Amino acid sequence: MVLLTVGLAIALLQKPVEVPVSSNQDLAIEAAFRHQRHNVRVRGHGIVMRVLADDLKGSRHQRFQVELSSGHTLLIAHNIDLAPRIQRLKKGDRVEFSGEYEYNPKGGIIHWTHHDPKNRHPGGWIKHQGVTDQ
Repeated sequence: MVLLTVGLAIALLQKPVEVPVSSNQDLAIEAAFRHQRHNVRVRGHGIVMRVLADDLKGSRHQRFQVELSSGHTLLIAHNIDLAPRIQRLKKGDRVEFSGEYEYNPKGGIIHWTHHDPKNRHPGGWIKHQGVTDQ
């Protein structure tokens, strides 16, 4: 387990970082948080803890908080100018996601959960109730 943690820490020193979906996805996100990393590609899943009001400043984003199985919480900011809104999202729902992790002191933000029309970022997605929005 220590070797995996050290390996993840070393991998996080390079950017961009792609973290594969695995049973260690929470560990990778927590390592990104602990090392205050930005621009880290991650995949994961969690339970919606709170659905927040949309952010309407600049590009519009649907926002919600997710708790991972480890107890770590994240804010997901899903651009609804570039991707469809996640329909019927509510507290207690399970979501899967792929996007870019950005550190903040509250646990971090996942964004780029959609395609990039300028092809500067790998495409991300959110899966909810069997529907994948990207």
